Amino acid sequence: MMRYLLAGHSLVLDDTRCNGCGQCVEVCPHAVFTMAAHKAQIASRDTCMECGACQKNCPEAAIVVSAGVGCAVAVINEMRRDRSQGGASCACG
Repeated sequence: MMRYLLAGHSLVLDDTRCNGCGQCVEVCPHAVFTMAAHKAQIASRDTCMECGACQKNCPEAAIVVSAGVGCAVAVINEMRRDRSQGGASCACG
């Protein structure tokens, strides 16, 4: 399991708005969320790469995250960049 320094520091879940649909659990690539008592919970903040998939798929706007910060920006930029230009530069370490 990959862990990120300063992982998920912008991730906020408002459980009072959560309707228990489980979309965040389904779309999160790193299993940051779990369901308990018909509500989403943050289970592993350390694995959050702040990609924003959870926020974009939450029908109740119960999740807020600053997508594109931290290591996620390095991963996304590397995917976009021509591989001949070298590896990703991550500000987290």
